[in-house]
Amino acid sequence: MILLTEGETMSRLFDLDWQLLADSCLMIIAIFVLFLALSYFLFNPARKFLNDRKEKIRGELEEAKDNQEKAAELKAQYEAKLKDIDKEAEDILSDARRRALQNEERIVTQAKEEAARILARAQEEARLEKQKMSDEIKQEIVSVASVMAGKLVGASIDTTRQNSLIEETLKEMGEDTWQN
Repeated sequence: MILLTEGETMSRLFDLDWQLLADSCLMIIAIFVLFLALSYFLFNPARKFLNDRKEKIRGELEEAKDNQEKAAELKAQYEAKLKDIDKEAEDILSDARRRALQNEERIVTQAKEEAARILARAQEEARLEKQKMSDEIKQEIVSVASVMAGKLVGASIDTTRQNSLIEETLKEMGEDTWQN
């Protein structure tokens, strides 16, 4: 016990003096106020930062999940396209074959038409040549017949009579006979 002046007695709580208790209470209050101030100025921004970071990470995870789902969809689409690529290639080849057959038919048809035109032109040329030769032979026969008749008949028959006899003889012979 602490000695005080006469008449003074001081009671103590748990054997602690009042000054220490008052200092301890003030220190507890100061720490509590400091805690509130720090929590307001430090803990709240730190919590806000952590919450923002958590939301950002959550958003990035959701975005990554969405991207992964989109990638899986694209992969499925590409795999489906790869499966259908053989069919598309076969379709393209069959189309090319069909067009080639059409071109072949068109070329053959054109060639046949050209051959028919060439043949018709050759036949026409042959007919014209035959007609020309026929006319030349007719002229030659007429001139030979004239010379022969002229020598045989001599001066007794005139030229009008001579031409009518030649025409009559040619008619009797027939055109086909002397042209062949």
